[in-house]
Amino acid sequence: MEKIIVEGGRVLQGTVRVNGAKNSAVALLPASILADSTVTIDGLPNISDVETLNMILEDIGAKITKDSNQKLHIDPSAIVSIPLPNGKVKKLRASYYFMGAMLGKFKRAAIGLPGGCYLGPRPIDQHIKGFEALGAKVKNEKGAIYLQAEELTGARIYLDVVSVGATINIMLAAVLANGKTTIENAAKEPEIIDVATLLTNMGAKIKGVGTDIIRIEGVEKLHGCNHTIIPDRIEAGTYTILAAAQGKEVVIDNVIPEHLESLLAKLREMGVSIEQSDEQLLVTTKPSLASVDIKTLVYPGFPTDLQQPFTSLLTKAEGTSIVTDTIYSARLKHIDELRRMNAKIKVEGGSAIITGPSTLEGARVKVSDLRAGAALVIAGLMANGITEITGIEHIERGYENMIEKLVNLGASIRREQMSEAELEQLKSIK
Repeated sequence: MEKIIVEGGRVLQGTVRVNGAKNSAVALLPASILADSTVTIDGLPNISDVETLNMILEDIGAKITKDSNQKLHIDPSAIVSIPLPNGKVKKLRASYYFMGAMLGKFKRAAIGLPGGCYLGPRPIDQHIKGFEALGAKVKNEKGAIYLQAEELTGARIYLDVVSVGATINIMLAAVLANGKTTIENAAKEPEIIDVATLLTNMGAKIKGVGTDIIRIEGVEKLHGCNHTIIPDRIEAGTYTILAAAQGKEVVIDNVIPEHLESLLAKLREMGVSIEQSDEQLLVTTKPSLASVDIKTLVYPGFPTDLQQPFTSLLTKAEGTSIVTDTIYSARLKHIDELRRMNAKIKVEGGSAIITGPSTLEGARVKVSDLRAGAALVIAGLMANGITEITGIEHIERGYENMIEKLVNLGASIRREQMSEAELEQLKSIK
């Protein structure tokens, strides 16, 4: 196992390019099996979640070829409906998209309950509600979901809570169903629009994506197509926060600024200067930043995936800031690690109360989940001295070449192998 060593205090400057969207990629890959010929996806990030999904696709019979420029060709013509009760599906939450895709294509599926980062209760009841409305019978046995339908018929489905996963999964099942499906109270995230664009290019008939009512008219079959993935707004947001924390004229390249409006508004409120063009942000910060309060909400509100990185930045702000995560109540595990680094933070209910500015000090910290990893890297870059970060496999699930990108900006950051003594100590903590 490896750890990350960060020597804090370096001023960062230069350009960092954002990769394709992780949260799109993990849905686009399962969606590709709905086609009857080759689907080409360009711009996929080189991250472990994508690699895991590629292996699952190959397990069910897909033929995958990859160009050196992150372009993936998926030939689904030989895919068969086999159960996927455990193993690789346990590695990431987004494996549940195979439920909707396999149900849509084969009218049956057996998928293990998804894994990924633990962020508190994340039920899939709205997914199941949608599948049942389309005509599927659903059983939960021994940690796997079994779906079966003689045929799928369009239906009117109202989501009790706004859910990105349920919205996409129901779309995947409905595009080949008989008749019309209406999804009400649908999520509006850009990644949903990206998936719908792929499906439309494959021949699906979908209207209303990006609003809270999506209408789908089922078709008999879908064909292959070419698709370019959108930039990752969470990666873009992470580097924008990082630039605000420790940067000097940092350019974030390959972004869609409209996808980041809630974040950019809060950064400007703090005093960060941000100039934007069609595909770039120029971020210039200042030594003294104002405190702000944030509350995570469904898109276009402040993203839960940026709450943890933003918390690190707020330790630098003057005054008291309050961070409330209304999406995932357990997404505060990074707080204890920030406290190790001398952050003045207390948790009350579902909120973190940050008093600043704090002078962060290097420490040994452990990553609990993907975005907590980004938060601790940002904190390490801000801190005095050396920060050692373990659990970096979480970071690699969602950020391609983060260390290399930061080195190019002037950071002192590297990987190191953990010693036997450190590994034993890590096991004892678990």
